[in-house]
Amino acid sequence: MAEAGWSDVTYIGHRPGGQKQARSKQAVNSAMRSGTGVDSEKKYGGGGNIQKSAAKNTAKLDRETEELHHDSVSLDVGRLIMQGRQAKSMTQKELATKINEKPQVINEYESAKAIPNQQIMGKLERALGIKLRGKDKGKPLGGGKK
Repeated sequence: MAEAGWSDVTYIGHRPGGQKQARSKQAVNSAMRSGTGVDSEKKYGGGGNIQKSAAKNTAKLDRETEELHHDSVSLDVGRLIMQGRQAKSMTQKELATKINEKPQVINEYESAKAIPNQQIMGKLERALGIKLRGKDKGKPLGGGKK
């Protein structure tokens, strides 16, 4: 350390010329004038937050009316859910809270717009105490068992 003079400067952890400087127009023009090789490429999808999805296929499936359609809950099951809920004097929100689902799910099932989920149907059957699936729809749940 005794050899170092006052005019010598040592930088620790400093890199001359960062990436930001090399990307500026001024730096690129300067490099082109001096004859240094300049390589520029555009990254595919760079700088964009575009999500590629199969939205077209799902929309097409929703519009389809013949064999490729979503099955929805039948209207009589929706009425049974509504009647069972009203018989227990519950709101849609209270029933949804009881089965740990969103109130929108109950609304979709009652209006027969929901795609049937067997797990949710089972929760609804237990909460309302009536059968919603099979040939005994509307009957009390577990009526024949002892």
